[in-house]
Amino acid sequence: MMRPALQRRIGGAITALVTPFRGGAIDTVGLMAHVEWQLLSGIDGLLACSLTGEGPALTEAERVRIIEICVELAEGKVPVIVATGTNDTAATIKETRQAQKLGADAAFVTLPYYSKPSQKGVVHHFEQLAGSTDLPLIIHNLPAHTAIDLMPATIARLAEIPTIIGIADGSGDVARVGAWRALLPERIALYSAHDASALAFTMAGGRGSFSSAANIAPRLFHSMQLSAGCDHMAAARLIDDRFRLLFKALAREPEPATVKHALSLMRHMSPDVRLPLTGVETETDTVIQATMALLQAGCHRHAPSPLTFRLGL
Repeated sequence: MMRPALQRRIGGAITALVTPFRGGAIDTVGLMAHVEWQLLSGIDGLLACSLTGEGPALTEAERVRIIEICVELAEGKVPVIVATGTNDTAATIKETRQAQKLGADAAFVTLPYYSKPSQKGVVHHFEQLAGSTDLPLIIHNLPAHTAIDLMPATIARLAEIPTIIGIADGSGDVARVGAWRALLPERIALYSAHDASALAFTMAGGRGSFSSAANIAPRLFHSMQLSAGCDHMAAARLIDDRFRLLFKALAREPEPATVKHALSLMRHMSPDVRLPLTGVETETDTVIQATMALLQAGCHRHAPSPLTFRLGL
């Protein structure tokens, strides 16, 4: 079971980590360096093996190594959440048990994709998962990828499962915060899984964000979420404004590819992704380069140190 202190701290800016590859294999040295940089930049949590981390393309041995690295480097100071959702209940149970055994603090479980289960099937899926492991669960609702969406009656039923501690919504619909909050007990937190609406989601009552963009600018993303959490809304909006072009650039193509491409420009990470994903097109490369240059220039104007950008913006 997740340590109580960490359960209270799942919030703020949580990086949906990319998985660096080199020569077709996981670049473990690159991954360790990336995780250490995220932690030094003050990020509030690590999400491993998610869509941003190309989780569906990872082997079991690779998943194990990634989780081990995250748990070891986090040292219990920030929560390590592992994406374990699949389109098969038995496989989801297996991956969630494995994550718990390896020291994860929570599981990030997407609604079953491709098979498009009924709302009844969704509830039974999570009931079976909760009955097979006591690892805290955060439901990931991402209609654009799963072709199903959580309905209010389903949310009310899921709220009865004691090990569900949160719902992360990737729809970008900020109105869901208020509507869903009325259906949920206080113990179940709401999170954004959509960078472009992350600040608005937090301002509406969300506890934080699972972010792809935080891979690129962890210190800046953390500052935005911290400012919003402390009701320093002017500062939070200012940072969000600086992120606008980056969010737009990353959304041009699938985010694992665009995020890795940005990291290859600023931190020399390999931009390699696994098929069926491919590297970014020339036009997207041009847009990302221009966006990164503008973001770097903005950071230099607001900070005296020329190392700010490389140390996490």
